[in-house]
Amino acid sequence: MHSNWETNFFRGIALEAWRRCFTPELTRAEVEFLEQKLAIRPGAHVLDVPCGNGRHSFELASRGFEVTGLDLSEEFLAEARRSSATVRWVSGDMRALAFDAEFDGAFCFGNSFGYLDAEEVARFLESIARSLKPGAHFALDTGMTAESILPTLARNRWYRLGDLLMLSRNWYHPAESRLQIEYTFIRGGEQETRDSSSYVFTASELCRMHRRAGLEPKDLLASLNGDIYELGSPRLLLISERR
Repeated sequence: MHSNWETNFFRGIALEAWRRCFTPELTRAEVEFLEQKLAIRPGAHVLDVPCGNGRHSFELASRGFEVTGLDLSEEFLAEARRSSATVRWVSGDMRALAFDAEFDGAFCFGNSFGYLDAEEVARFLESIARSLKPGAHFALDTGMTAESILPTLARNRWYRLGDLLMLSRNWYHPAESRLQIEYTFIRGGEQETRDSSSYVFTASELCRMHRRAGLEPKDLLASLNGDIYELGSPRLLLISERR
């Protein structure tokens, strides 16, 4: 599979399915978590990468933060720009950030981190470290850590999102540590299938990658409530500090 599958995936019905997955209550809870773990106060400059349609950016801006949201999807960014002019929206690739010690905190939520292979992860984390002021914190959210995804990996999974059905079919390629996922979206009599790919790293690998980039891991959590990450936890929230 071409490594840049995501450039064509996030449009149309895939974005509609994404919007339906997240409630305003979840967004508020995640932003409260970010405020605490990034140790930021209103007025701080925060980087949301990739920002999608801006659900976290909107909430942070409403709480008095200065926010920059960066994403590759022009459709999502157009939606975000129509909704808020107070956030600085940037069209760009998370693998090629061009900021320099600008932010008091940064976060990568929504599982996008898994799209990157080992070399791309290194470039991304290095650019995050460059983007942060010394002592600032970075929060990474991923469900693609090996301890999370592999113990319960099923070949087929169905999801119902209102009148939209979504089927994910999974194939794991151990030589590449890569999970290939075929998504099929069904609504009424219409059906559309798109391929995606995510790379799987252990929590220990992720910590080493952070350290090499100049980010010191501080917390490995499994939930917004602060549960400690362990084998089988469905989500990793890794908090690190710019050295």
